[in-house]
Amino acid sequence: MELILKKDVDNLGFKDDLVSVKSGYGRNYLIPQGLAVLATPSAKKILAENLKQQAYKQKKIVDDAKKVAEQLKALTLKITAKAGSGNKLFGSINAMDLAEAIANEGITVDKKFITVSGGSIKVTGKHNAAVRLHRDVIVELPFEVVAEK
Repeated sequence: MELILKKDVDNLGFKDDLVSVKSGYGRNYLIPQGLAVLATPSAKKILAENLKQQAYKQKKIVDDAKKVAEQLKALTLKITAKAGSGNKLFGSINAMDLAEAIANEGITVDKKFITVSGGSIKVTGKHNAAVRLHRDVIVELPFEVVAEK
């Protein structure tokens, strides 16, 4: 079953992508949730026209995302957290904590676009996270978790 995505869907595709899925997944989940529409010949023509019109806007959005990516690459993030013996944290560091630390540096990134390797950090040290600013612009962000003194 071919569908046109109306919104980004994790592990499937981005908005305005033409995807092929099993019919049950499309009929019972994607279409009722408003995440996709059937890819009829007329819908494909409309999609092609819309993509052609959005090409200029997308170029500007990608350029803006690349500027933010350069700012993120220049950042050195240190997140302080309470830690016990053996460098174990009380609690954990996740995407929300990273988004707050980045916001403190003057760059706004939504937490849902940050993927911390391993899900959440429970020990001090150096770690990495992936920040998706655009479908074509993904930045690897190194950061360090240090113990509160």
